[in-house]
Amino acid sequence: MRPFLLLALPAVLIMTAHAQMPVHDMVVIPAGSFTMGRDDGPADERPAHTVAVGAFRIDRYPVTNARFAEFLQTAGHVNPQGERLYDIDDNDARIHRTDHRWRADPGFEHHPVVEVSWAGARDYCTGHGKRLPTEAEWEKAARGNDARRHPWGNASPDRSRARYDAGWNETAPVDAHPAGASPYGVHDMAGNAWEWVASAYRPYPYRADDGRESQSTGPVRSTRGGGHDSPAAEITTTQRGRALSRNPRAGHHNIGFRCAISFTDATLQKP
Repeated sequence: MRPFLLLALPAVLIMTAHAQMPVHDMVVIPAGSFTMGRDDGPADERPAHTVAVGAFRIDRYPVTNARFAEFLQTAGHVNPQGERLYDIDDNDARIHRTDHRWRADPGFEHHPVVEVSWAGARDYCTGHGKRLPTEAEWEKAARGNDARRHPWGNASPDRSRARYDAGWNETAPVDAHPAGASPYGVHDMAGNAWEWVASAYRPYPYRADDGRESQSTGPVRSTRGGGHDSPAAEITTTQRGRALSRNPRAGHHNIGFRCAISFTDATLQKP
């Protein structure tokens, strides 16, 4: 699958200190085919079908409040196109501006950032020389090649593997559940915070060339993984968030993100 082009952004959004993230902060997902979707789940996860993806790297952990606060310090909460990047006035926000500096709230520095719009997730990744993963890439990174139900396998969720069935805004640090890592060693892909992906929310079968990977502002995007307030049934590798409130122009208390990079670009970086 050919990677889509990143949107050009003004130089002010290029985060000099982090423009070339070291590859050891990311996990290699090899090229190849995998089973996407399932036939015994909700209608929007059907049918199970084979999808081929090229090699890529994906962030080992979701983006945290501390990291997104650094981005806001340079980019601000509205981009030059007038798109809102972060809902600064929402009571569920865990990043605030004090003494002219954006900071994560004490105790939430290493929790997944939420209240980020889809444009905010896109701009953060682009500003770091990355991009949002496609829906297919996200699922392969979570699921591997054996069509497993959860990142760790087919065993039912438990508190050692994921954050779920928790109260409103009761997230956990992104590294709190190492037992729940995916077969490639990607963490926090079940529960804690849903994750924006690049792909528009469209019916299966997934096709990268049918327009769903256009990065133009507008369509509702897929969200993956489930959140801290999701029931156990929602934190599967195939869940697409069909019942989730996810206006892409706004942030939400339970949606975060992580970034990816095409393997050909990532190989130019050194650990």
